[in-house]
Amino acid sequence: MSKPKVLVVAGTRPEAVKMAPVHFALSRSEILEPVFCSTAQHRQMMDQTLGVFGITPDVDLDLMRPGQTLPSLTAAVIEGATKALKEIKPAAVLVQGDTTTVLGTALAAFYERIPIGHVEAGLRTYDFQAPWPEEMNRRLVDPISQWAFAPTEFSRDNLLKESIDPSRCEVTGNTVIDALLWIRTRQEGEGIRMSSIADRCEIPDSFVKTYFKGDKPWILVTGHRRESFGGGFEKICESILALAEKWPDLGILYPVHLNPSVQEPVNRILGNHPRVCLAKPCGYYDFIWLMSQCHFLLSDSGGVQEEAPSLGKPVLVMRDTTERPEGIDAGTCRLVGTDPNRIISEASILLDDSEEYLRRSELRNPYGDGQASERIRKRLEADLG
Repeated sequence: MSKPKVLVVAGTRPEAVKMAPVHFALSRSEILEPVFCSTAQHRQMMDQTLGVFGITPDVDLDLMRPGQTLPSLTAAVIEGATKALKEIKPAAVLVQGDTTTVLGTALAAFYERIPIGHVEAGLRTYDFQAPWPEEMNRRLVDPISQWAFAPTEFSRDNLLKESIDPSRCEVTGNTVIDALLWIRTRQEGEGIRMSSIADRCEIPDSFVKTYFKGDKPWILVTGHRRESFGGGFEKICESILALAEKWPDLGILYPVHLNPSVQEPVNRILGNHPRVCLAKPCGYYDFIWLMSQCHFLLSDSGGVQEEAPSLGKPVLVMRDTTERPEGIDAGTCRLVGTDPNRIISEASILLDDSEEYLRRSELRNPYGDGQASERIRKRLEADLG
């Protein structure tokens, strides 16, 4: 007798990272059979990340198109996912997070009357403009999900306040910690070739010699949020420039997102500073190592807010609000928005006050223990087996 199939869906790098350990956990099941589906919403970064985990999709919808719009992408996801669902006939569909892939796949599964599991359910800012359109996506997916796998008690409380059935809501921890620990174990076993990472990310030898091999501090920057496009990114770049001017020994490494709305202001404002390294977007394996080596991070990434505390790295969050308040409450993260004065002030604390830096780097990560994927597997086995 064949096992019930669970369609595991991902379309972007963060989804691939957070669904890889879920796929691994389901692969160990004696009751269920995982089928991995890539929508390829982000083709290059998705393929890079799956390669790190050694996952070859069973289904590849290959949806990325130049200049794609949210309406066209949403329609393509719904149509592509529907076709896959009709062919595979899974007993359940798992989606993660808040992307267009998540919304489109969940709608397709709902229309086909196939139960949905939402990994990382219950994140909220209660502001539909920040993050946009992600806040809407996750708010629409949770009510139609059979299983709302919340990463924290705070996220579960959000679901309960929205009258979602408590029996559907389960706190699992965040699967990103499972993935992070898997990668770090692999890195420690294999050893790291610094030169290989530098080559892949196009980091010049001068930066490697001064900061990777030297003892001077450097910070890691990531930025890609739509709500910061335009004036927000101008302010972020001005803040980075001011930090480099204020601390003459400070290095800044910024792997720049491929979106033209990010590339243009970053290259125009920061492209000529000798201690600001604008690198290629890094693969997940390399980025984890870079996080482990930097002094702290400036980022608007949700995943970074979850991952960096496990590596003992404080995060200054370049957003005005966050759906991950646990890190703020724990003290591992600080909201700084895109205001240059706020960014410079908070960065100054981490650069000047060694005792405060040490205190924050030793705080416990509030996002889990590395067993989230196993908890998801056990719940699905209990309900589908």
